[in-house]
Amino acid sequence: MTACEACDRLISHCRQVACQKRRAYADQDYWGRPVPNFGSTRASLLIVGLAPGAHGANRTGRMFTGDRSGDWLFRALCKSGFANQQESTCTSDGLRLSDCAITAVCHCAPPDNRPTADEIHRCQPFLDETINLIRPQVFLALGGLAWKSVARYAIHQQWLAGSQPSFSHGSVVELKIPRRRKRCWLVGSYHPSQQNTFTGRLTEQMLDDVFVKTRNLIRDP
Repeated sequence: MTACEACDRLISHCRQVACQKRRAYADQDYWGRPVPNFGSTRASLLIVGLAPGAHGANRTGRMFTGDRSGDWLFRALCKSGFANQQESTCTSDGLRLSDCAITAVCHCAPPDNRPTADEIHRCQPFLDETINLIRPQVFLALGGLAWKSVARYAIHQQWLAGSQPSFSHGSVVELKIPRRRKRCWLVGSYHPSQQNTFTGRLTEQMLDDVFVKTRNLIRDP
């Protein structure tokens, strides 16, 4: 996956950012290519984000690592027992996930954090492969695009009947997955982007509440 070059615009942008570094990271080598999943392949929780940040995951090579979105996410993950620490600065910082994995709708950093519909479509097979491999009990979709991508796959697999469910923060939809002994769920949350956290659309308490809900769903017999 890290060698994928299906989207010329995204590959060009990742490489350009890696060359024209932010001043604070001028002495660092940027990853500058598609960012792989992070976490266990046998996780109960699969977090689905939008795309790597240009100077976050595109720099460090690890999902949600090295930017403010990651600061928010890993603080909540640590507090809810899905991570061993809040710090997420680089791949050698000692961070480990517990019963959790992180992926994204788009694995390359897009200009203005906005992948096109075609780019999302080209990356969908990677998400499908991740779902088939991990087979989580709970999908946590960070933002509307992640929600739509997971719901689209679930409808295709006949885990959901009817039209696509509406996204909202804290929304929960049960997935009817055949031959699964445990109940499975799709949970929605606002993305911990600066646009949401700086404006107060997403607060720390709101994000904590989503992870409490997620933890309780995993414990549900």
